[in-house]
Amino acid sequence: MPRRTPRTALDRVRTFRRLPGFLKTASVCVLIAGLVSPITQSAAAAATSASPAAAANDYCGGQCSDILPPGENGNATLAQILLNQTFGTQPGHAEDQLGPYANLATGYKGLSDTTINNFFNDASFGVPSDQVASTEKPNGRSDVTIVRDKKTGVPHITGTTRYGTEFGAGYAAAEDRLWLMDVFRHVGRGQLTSFAGGAAANQGLEQEFYRNAPYTEADLQAQIDRAVANNGARGQQALSDADAYLDGINSYIDASDSGRYFPGEYDLTGHKDAITNAGTIDHFKITDLVALASVIGSLFGSGGGGEVNNALSLMAAQDKYGVEQGTKVWESFRERNDPEAVLTVHGGQSFPYGAKPATAKGQALPDAGSVTQEPLVYDRTGSAATTAAKSASTTAAKTDLSSAHRGMSNALVVSGKYTASGHPIAVFGPQTGYFAPQLLMLQEIQGPGISARGASFAGLSMYVELGRGQDYSWSATTSGQDIIDTYAVELCQDDYHYLYHGTCTAMDKVEQKNSWSPTLADGTAAGSYTMRVWRTKYGPVEYRATVGGKKVAYTSLRSSYLHEVDSIIGFQMLNDPGYIKGPQDFQSAAQHINYTFNWFYADSQHTAYYNSGDNPVRADGVDTEFPVWAQPAYEWKNWNPDTNTADYTAPSAHPNSIDQDYYVSWNNKQAKDYTTASWGDGSVHRANLLDDRVKKLVAAGGVTRAQLVQAMASASVSDLRAEDVLPELLQVINSSPVTDSATADAVNKLQAWVTAGAQRTETSAGSKTYANADAIRILDAWWPLLVKAEFQPGLGSDLYNALTSNLAIDEAPSAGHGPTGSHAGSSFQYGWWSYVDKDIRSVLGQNVQGPLAAKYCGNGDLGACRDALISTLKQAAGMTAAQVYPGDSVCSAGDQWCADSIVQRTLGGIKHGNISWQNRPTFQQVVEYTSHR
Repeated sequence: MPRRTPRTALDRVRTFRRLPGFLKTASVCVLIAGLVSPITQSAAAAATSASPAAAANDYCGGQCSDILPPGENGNATLAQILLNQTFGTQPGHAEDQLGPYANLATGYKGLSDTTINNFFNDASFGVPSDQVASTEKPNGRSDVTIVRDKKTGVPHITGTTRYGTEFGAGYAAAEDRLWLMDVFRHVGRGQLTSFAGGAAANQGLEQEFYRNAPYTEADLQAQIDRAVANNGARGQQALSDADAYLDGINSYIDASDSGRYFPGEYDLTGHKDAITNAGTIDHFKITDLVALASVIGSLFGSGGGGEVNNALSLMAAQDKYGVEQGTKVWESFRERNDPEAVLTVHGGQSFPYGAKPATAKGQALPDAGSVTQEPLVYDRTGSAATTAAKSASTTAAKTDLSSAHRGMSNALVVSGKYTASGHPIAVFGPQTGYFAPQLLMLQEIQGPGISARGASFAGLSMYVELGRGQDYSWSATTSGQDIIDTYAVELCQDDYHYLYHGTCTAMDKVEQKNSWSPTLADGTAAGSYTMRVWRTKYGPVEYRATVGGKKVAYTSLRSSYLHEVDSIIGFQMLNDPGYIKGPQDFQSAAQHINYTFNWFYADSQHTAYYNSGDNPVRADGVDTEFPVWAQPAYEWKNWNPDTNTADYTAPSAHPNSIDQDYYVSWNNKQAKDYTTASWGDGSVHRANLLDDRVKKLVAAGGVTRAQLVQAMASASVSDLRAEDVLPELLQVINSSPVTDSATADAVNKLQAWVTAGAQRTETSAGSKTYANADAIRILDAWWPLLVKAEFQPGLGSDLYNALTSNLAIDEAPSAGHGPTGSHAGSSFQYGWWSYVDKDIRSVLGQNVQGPLAAKYCGNGDLGACRDALISTLKQAAGMTAAQVYPGDSVCSAGDQWCADSIVQRTLGGIKHGNISWQNRPTFQQVVEYTSHR
């Protein structure tokens, strides 16, 4: 019920589970031999003689770098897929960025400015003539050229007309990500199972996104029409760019189909016949781009929600302690504005948003035990009936469908005042998980009104979304401020009518019917089902309950609902060298992005920050943490339900800054008094790992690119619990002599690990064995045990369990967590580290700002607290590696390194090896500009 994507959301695409069995029985070599020849000829025909890419004005002086694993090439023919599955061979440029990316985990300590590009790509504009691998004129056009470099195969698109430039961008996107783009347009439309097969994982993925964005074709088109109409010349330009981009995609589809070098997944899923080439690959249309945008926005840019779950934990606290004290306890765990939280804007500026009102108005808390999640799937037949996922009609407190927080990405930006060169330095990028092919793709686009290089989401790459311009770079992290509210609509007549402004109004039923049959890629038996969402003017229905005995439906209303494409204007501006000339222009462009992100900027003279998102202006007295009645008095100011528009907070009210000494962000609290929707913005946050390191560099001065990369890389292999909380736990334990030999040995190992730096790193590159392995195993086993022993006795089981639904206890690398499940890299964002830190410090008698409402460990007694810690530590130390790391489809039980390792989740037919754990952006830039226009 907290708004988290299910931990396996993107990992759920499973289109190739029958392929290994096929490879064991088929005459693979014969089949490959028959397929390779025409494919190779077609691919070769696409390229012309090599010539250098035209370089635009580049003010970075060779000091811009980037990286995006596993590789630029995300398309593979059937022959290439079979070769990969059988012999492990890789298509060209499919994983040539994976090795350098992985090697930084052990190579960062010896880094210098001159060796940065051993671990990153040179992100300079253009391609030197001796590095050109191929040059092509897509569809024979004279107004656009696509040059690919030898090292990475990144497309460098240069157009002489705006149409040609965008046509080339679409063509290059299809060359590199056509299958992935097709998968995600079907995810966005709730049609994945009909397209890719009925595997339970595919069912789960389409259900998750359809519940959040149940759009009809008319809804998708209306969003385009409004975005164009509301943005004047830029809106018209965006529409023209999108049309040209689509023409490029569809031109590649036609060319690859006739040449038979399209992605082999179309053969394996039955859309094409490998022998006769019968079948079709559907052209893309403009509403497909909206469907794609809805998926990406839902994953990474929609902060908020979870009000029903908040209500349940508040009620549990009040039931335990009474209303007044229970509310204080709940608020202390919520940490809306914790004074010890690490901040991105740290100069003391206040940006009030989401504050607790003095007197809450309009709250609609559910009656105890009445909450149920709204069913989504109906009319299951065949395999859909036998493989049905866990029922969504269980009580909301017990369901985990609506899920894991979408926090990811980090940024380190240092003002030129503190660097060796006098120019700002930035190391930043988004954590978007690890997939094969990757969700993002690299490109350079040069044309009239466009000059940029960087990463874009596949299928939305008409503009660079994160990257660099001629003399500036920008990036983003997920911010998570609350743009989603839960309304309680009172039912009337029956379960599908509700009161809207006093009138009994019918809900709008939206359905998607899907069916599937077995294919070579997915052998799931034939089946079908219907997804059904009931929509109200206050958004889709998510839960049902009673409030004061009245039947209600809880709906979810987000400000970006029906506005999935509005952000295109901001991205258009960021790509326009005529618009972005300094930090103020950057902030203005970022303000046009309606999704919830933190945006960072650096050029040769300035740095800047801006928090984007359409933050609705709420009615006075509304507490954003809880459901409110769907009545005019509690609606957003000037809300229009027909267009889902309202008054939004002014740009100046969003956290923003120019030329602060340094900025760090790792999905932490943005600024003083600015409340985010997610829990966990307390005294210990993974952003502390960055802040502590960058603060020391700035204090010393003379910061270099290598030093800032090292700060990021050091944080990326550090265990937050061990660095910031374990010393306090050991202090309690060591407050008296430890007499038990097994416990003493565990304490010694943990202390040695802390002294060594509290990192999860290999003994040497490629060893696949951790230094301090025993200490790491002990802490991984101990953390959930100690948290429960520390808090459950005082909170009681009901409240403890309710709070763990708001905030998970742990997010260690080996845990199954986050938007992409286990093996996801991103770790240590959500956990009870702040609670343990504040409670232990209180028990030790230390000063704590914003303490919890009570002392929990040992009921506040140091000796009893010590006993609880020692008891659980002894239990943890006795657990074997196989118990702590039980194994999964990737790793054997007991394999600690593998349990932590990062897996490139297959969204197509090409597989890659796993790499050692790092907690860092998927796409990452390192930039230091030497001059400015």
